[in-house]
Amino acid sequence: EPLPPPLPKKQLQRAESLPEQGPSHHCQGDPTPRPGSVLYSVPAPCLRHEEGAPSPTAPRDRPSCGPKKALTKSQSLGEAVAGSSPQKGPSPSLRELTFGTADGELGQLLHSPAGVCGVLLGCQAATLARLSARIQEELVGQEEQQQLLEAELVGKRWGALRILEPEPCCESGDAWYFRVGFTFGQSQLQLAAKVPKPCCSSPGVQSSLGTHCSIQRLLGRFTDRLPRELLLPGNPGEQSQSPSRQEPACPATHPVLQVLICAEVPHQTLADFVRGSQGWHRTSPGHYERLGCLLLLQLCLGLEHLQGQNVGQGDLSPENLLLVQCPCPPGSQQGKKEPLGLSLPRLLISSFFKAKEKQRPCSTSQEQDWAKGLAAPTSPAADELKLGRLIYQILHVDISLEDALGFRSNRVPEIPSLSIYSAGLRRLAALLLHRDPSRRASIPQARSILQVLLWGPRQELFARSRKTLPLLQSWVEVKRALLLLRFAENSAGAGGRAGLEEWLCCQYFQEVTEHTLYQVTQDLY
Repeated sequence: EPLPPPLPKKQLQRAESLPEQGPSHHCQGDPTPRPGSVLYSVPAPCLRHEEGAPSPTAPRDRPSCGPKKALTKSQSLGEAVAGSSPQKGPSPSLRELTFGTADGELGQLLHSPAGVCGVLLGCQAATLARLSARIQEELVGQEEQQQLLEAELVGKRWGALRILEPEPCCESGDAWYFRVGFTFGQSQLQLAAKVPKPCCSSPGVQSSLGTHCSIQRLLGRFTDRLPRELLLPGNPGEQSQSPSRQEPACPATHPVLQVLICAEVPHQTLADFVRGSQGWHRTSPGHYERLGCLLLLQLCLGLEHLQGQNVGQGDLSPENLLLVQCPCPPGSQQGKKEPLGLSLPRLLISSFFKAKEKQRPCSTSQEQDWAKGLAAPTSPAADELKLGRLIYQILHVDISLEDALGFRSNRVPEIPSLSIYSAGLRRLAALLLHRDPSRRASIPQARSILQVLLWGPRQELFARSRKTLPLLQSWVEVKRALLLLRFAENSAGAGGRAGLEEWLCCQYFQEVTEHTLYQVTQDLY
């Protein structure tokens, strides 16, 4: 007769006796996220094997997003926590865990302290992703509703819109903006009618850029005669030459113009803001320069989106960067804690060029490539160089094109140290304006430097402890937990709902890794 099968007790002893990785290498019990899950950005919880600089091999910034292999009876108990149990079914996803999750499901993840570590880190990342999505929805609206609104506006002209103000609410370098109303279902919406100036329209490029918080969104377009009640200003250049034409003039014959309907209603351009904020910069330098960092961060995020689309480039001149005032959330203390006019607005890239080849041209010298990038708006080097020049303009440091081209003599315009952000912005501007393209900071690098300037880690973190990957990883994990505690306290107290700055902060701590921080702090400090 055949031999009886081995006893179950024998199999369990064999599984328990196999060696495990242990918490000194990585925390067990962190279920592998599904492809596309928000958990892709969670670093391995306890990478303690490195004590100094990153190893020369490719850094393991993000865990694998592929599915785990099926369990075998020879796997350790620690590995079984992260997989599926043949008796109890698959472990619950960290994105599905809530305070009301049944204890039976939680028990599958709590077999060891290492498993608890993985559960907590995964839940924190999933919660940050949910909060980020909710705040973004409040800022830009639900995507489904925006698509329905686009469909509703198809074929609509001036007759379907209510003109709320006869004069433009904002004038940029390439267009006039009029505030209009539109009835959408039971809602009364405020939109912007964008009337491009001659030879400045590029709706074909703009409509193919996708949706992004820092990109102006087009909802519709039509061609029609300008209504008589709208006052279209004359050419600004002609007004400055002729004092008698200072007031807006309605054309004698109403021309047929192309009109673009935009979701966001701008109230001023970045150039207007910089001109009117010199006094605030002197009286509240810390608050103003932090606000400048947040505006530059929004611009970097928009430029990264455009570079990923590879269909268009944004115009970075301050006259064509729009500012849209975010609605003040109910219960917010925003107006009490900051001076009037210094609340954070959304920054929108609103003027676009058709994309050119991204490969950098071979110039006869580094200076030619550098000068070409500053002078030509569609040059592949334009984004980094013009962003560096924009830092000086926001900080009210006069830097003309001639001054920038004089950098070859190493006479860099001085940025005064007025706040804790001044030195970092000075360093970032120097990296962006470097003459050597191989040493020039990229837009993603600039974005990371701005995030570190805003939310850390600051230099004092390394005053008593040598900078290592474990130190930076522990800092990320603690700050992520403290950020969630702040959200909880604000929701229960008088802090009000989260806004644009909180959304940008969520984006940072949702994606940052210790490897990224190591390199960025090297570049910055």
